[in-house]
Amino acid sequence: MKWWTCVVFACAAVLADDEWREVRTAQGPVRGRKHPTADMYAFYNIPYATAPTGEDKFKAPLPPPVWLQPFDAVDEHVICPQPISTNEYMPKQLAIKENCLIANVFVPNTKEKNLSVVVYVHGGAFIVGYGEIFKSTQFMKTNDFIWVSFNYRLGIHGFLCLGTEDAPGNAGMKDQVALLRWVQKNIASFGGNPDDVTIVGSSAGSASVDLLMLSKSAEGLFHRVIPESGGNLAAFAVQRDPVEIAKTHAKKINFNNVDDIYALEKFYKTAPMELLTSDNFFDRTDATFVFGPCVERDTGDGAFLTESPLTIFKSGNYRKLPVLYGFADMEGSRVDMFELWKDKMNEKFSDFLPADLKFDSEEEREEVANKVKKFYFGDKPVGNDNILKYIDYFSDVFFTYPMLRAVKLHAEAGNNQVYLYEYSFVDEDSPFVPHTNVRGAPHCAQSMAVYDMANLTHLDESVASPALKNMKKIVREIWHNFVKTGTPVPSGSWLPAWPAAGADRAPHMSLGERLELRGALLAERTRFWDDIYQRYYRDAVPPPKPPPRPRNEL
Repeated sequence: MKWWTCVVFACAAVLADDEWREVRTAQGPVRGRKHPTADMYAFYNIPYATAPTGEDKFKAPLPPPVWLQPFDAVDEHVICPQPISTNEYMPKQLAIKENCLIANVFVPNTKEKNLSVVVYVHGGAFIVGYGEIFKSTQFMKTNDFIWVSFNYRLGIHGFLCLGTEDAPGNAGMKDQVALLRWVQKNIASFGGNPDDVTIVGSSAGSASVDLLMLSKSAEGLFHRVIPESGGNLAAFAVQRDPVEIAKTHAKKINFNNVDDIYALEKFYKTAPMELLTSDNFFDRTDATFVFGPCVERDTGDGAFLTESPLTIFKSGNYRKLPVLYGFADMEGSRVDMFELWKDKMNEKFSDFLPADLKFDSEEEREEVANKVKKFYFGDKPVGNDNILKYIDYFSDVFFTYPMLRAVKLHAEAGNNQVYLYEYSFVDEDSPFVPHTNVRGAPHCAQSMAVYDMANLTHLDESVASPALKNMKKIVREIWHNFVKTGTPVPSGSWLPAWPAAGADRAPHMSLGERLELRGALLAERTRFWDDIYQRYYRDAVPPPKPPPRPRNEL
């Protein structure tokens, strides 16, 4: 009996050891648990930095905490301050915390070391979202890379940019850099290779990884980039005039002493979280969401971005990395706003021009607006019968043109490793565009093909059509190839050859019912916007240097 009891306890100990895995990080020991549905270990909720709070809440992140006893890395559903709405992406249990800078690390159940590392930057217009918005268990079935997701500060908390010492700007982007530094310092303990890191992002996360590629503060922290439906030249990616934006929003929430920069700063520093997250900014018509990354004043003290993306591209002063760059064919499917916006577009189309255009007069603005409206809609009003043109318009001003403009600038700067695609796959379960019998791939459709989307019925793999399952398999293989080799189709692959794109935005791979290498992508629409932006582009500017702080505040 004693012998049998010892055997039982020994087996239980082995099972317990198999259930948990302990990793020693620079902060202390961390215990992750075996994933319930996949052959991997999940480490949730690891603090990678400390978000300053109170009146310091707009400053750069601080070092993470340390501990001596094992930290149980279980999911506590922590998210950063943001406007909360009930939708299919948001879990029911949420813990909103100002100190929200946590990382989630998913490690294959393998004894292999020096695994590739993928860091995923979530989207949400820089206003909403959290690290675990998309999951990657199906993508990780290759068992040969580690997946890292994380939170970063959002909205006003992450992107108030006054150019002052207490609100210099880009707190949310500095969080992302802090996460990448944490990966460099700790990922080898999990079995990862810090010299083999790919950063991936969707939507605002896509714009983020695109900006990280240009930032000197992030240089050397990653080695390949996959921006999915969002670019660093988009109007929403960088604030044009951040101080003016902060003033306008402060007036909207009933603070009027906006011309005193330190009074404005004090207002934001002392405003409650509920007030700072009371607006989700999704009703903007100028292709922005108000608060986002900015060009900072060059103070020589930890700035994320001190020159505009366009300036950096033109100088060529950035590290040229392999980039897998593209979007879906109906990115602008903002049909939720169509019924409200179609009449407003007919009344004053100029209100819908992107914020990164400037004009010498209101007459010139209206003239350009009429030219743009005619290009997309001809002489007809915006209405039900041309909703596909409405989608084309919003696709171009938010996503496709900024990304295609960057492809040309990359090539001109000497980056010959940019691989361009358009994702257009649909099947019989894809919804129709309202007022049509047409299906299209909506915003970030390619991301939804790569990651786990069981919460979206028409993308749930357990009930997916054979065609969708096959497309998911193909896209995951392309992404996996890129993570492992820096090319989407390496030598010897069964997939069609895929050369890098040049300054003419060609070739590109069409990811539709079949894979087909094609020429220039959206050539006519791109030429049209090239002409507009050459004449009227409004580049981003940093905040002006503030006056000396009043003596009573020193």
